[in-house]
Amino acid sequence: MIDSEALAQKYSRVLDPLRRAGWPFLITTGILSLIFFGSFFAFGWQYYWGLGETGMGHPVSWAFYLVNFVFFIGISHAGALVSAVLRITHARWGTPFGRIAEAVTVFALAAGPANILFDLGRSALFYWVAIHAQFKSPLLWDLTCIMTYLTVSIIFLYVLLVPDIGLLRDRFPGRRFLYKILSFGWTGTERQWATMSKIIGVLCVAVIPIAVSVHTVVSWVFGMQTQPMWHSTIFAPYFVTGAIFSGIATIIIVSIVLRKVYHLEDFLTPYNYNNMGLLLLTFTLLWAYFTFVEHLVVGYAGGPHETVVLWSKLTGRFAPLFWLMIALCFVIPFPILVFRRTIPGLMIASICIVIGMWLERFLIIIPSFCEPRLPYARGFYMPSWVEWSMTAGLFAGFSLAFVLFSKFFPVVSIWEMEKEEKKHLSSLKKDV
Repeated sequence: MIDSEALAQKYSRVLDPLRRAGWPFLITTGILSLIFFGSFFAFGWQYYWGLGETGMGHPVSWAFYLVNFVFFIGISHAGALVSAVLRITHARWGTPFGRIAEAVTVFALAAGPANILFDLGRSALFYWVAIHAQFKSPLLWDLTCIMTYLTVSIIFLYVLLVPDIGLLRDRFPGRRFLYKILSFGWTGTERQWATMSKIIGVLCVAVIPIAVSVHTVVSWVFGMQTQPMWHSTIFAPYFVTGAIFSGIATIIIVSIVLRKVYHLEDFLTPYNYNNMGLLLLTFTLLWAYFTFVEHLVVGYAGGPHETVVLWSKLTGRFAPLFWLMIALCFVIPFPILVFRRTIPGLMIASICIVIGMWLERFLIIIPSFCEPRLPYARGFYMPSWVEWSMTAGLFAGFSLAFVLFSKFFPVVSIWEMEKEEKKHLSSLKKDV
C-alpha cells in the first residue's frame, strides 16, 4: 500500500489547484460561463424560428454545425488513443500527458455530437433517430460508433482516476462525501491493484480500434456520397490522420496552459514536450502527404464537377482560406517542429495547427456544397450570428469543462507518476 500522506506531500504542487479558488479562477469561470450559457439564447432563437435563422440554405445544407462536429470528434481521437498507445508501448515520457489526453477525449466527445442536435432543426425529436433507425445509413453507423467511444472513454478516464480519488478522499475532508462515492472503496490493496491493471489492459486494447473506427465512419458519411471531392477511398485514413494530428496539438495547448497556470513545470518538462513535438512532427508530414495526394488525384484525373470544386479552392473564392490552411498546418509548424521544439515554439505550432484543421473541415464541406452537380444556381455560405454564437459556446463549454475538472481532480495522474518513478529507480539500481 502507498503512504497517502507522503504521496500528498510529494505531489502537493499537483494538489494545490484543488485547494484554492482565487479571483483568476472565478473571473475565467465567469467569462466562459457567460459565453457558454449565452449560446443557449442563440439555440432557443434558432429552435423557435427554425434553421432559416442560420446561414444555411440551398444548396449549402451542411455548414458550421457539421464543421464543428467533425472538428471536435477529430480532436477527441488523440486523447484516449494516444494515451492507450503510450501505455501499451511503455513510453515513460507520455505519462504526464495521460490524464489531460483522456479528458480531452471525453469533453470533445460531449461537444461534437451536440452539433448534430443543433443541425436537426427540431432537436426535441432526436430520439426518432433511434426509433426509426435505418442502418443502411452511414449516419447511424456514426452515431453507434460515437456513443460506444464516448462510453468507453468515460470508463477509461474514471478507472484511471480511482486511485487518485482515494487519495483526495483522505486529503480533502470538505469533499469527502463526493470522493468517497467516486473512490468506489479504493484503499490500494494488492488485489485492487491487480484488478486495476487487468481493466486498464483491456481498455487500452479496446479503445484503439474503437477510436479508429469512429473517424473512419465519420469519413464514410462524406465518402459514400457522390458529392464532388467527397467520393474518395482515401477519406478514411485521411480523416483518421487529421484527427490525431489536431488532437495532439490540442493536448499540447491544454497541457501548456495548465502547466503555466498551475505551475506544473516539475512534471511537464521540456523533455516530455520534445517527444510530444516529434510525435506532432510525424503527423504533420502524414497530413501533408494525404492532403497532397487528395488534391493531386482530383486535379489529374477528376471529372468536371470535381475540378470545379478543386479550382475554387486553389485559385477561386476559397483560395485565401485554402492557402491559409496550408500555411497554418504545414508551412509555419514544420520548421518549428524540426528546428525549435521548445515549449513556446510548440504552443505556436499547435495553435496554428488547431486553427488550420478547423479550416480544413470547413473547406471539405462548404466548397462542395457551393458547386452542386445538378444545374442549380451556385450558392455561397455566410454564417449568421446564431452559428457564430453556438460555435463560441461550444469552445467556451469545452474550456469551462477543463477549468472545473482541474478544481476537482488532479490534471496529472499522481499514482502513475509515482509508479513510473519507482520503475525508473529500480532500473537504475539494477544497472549499478
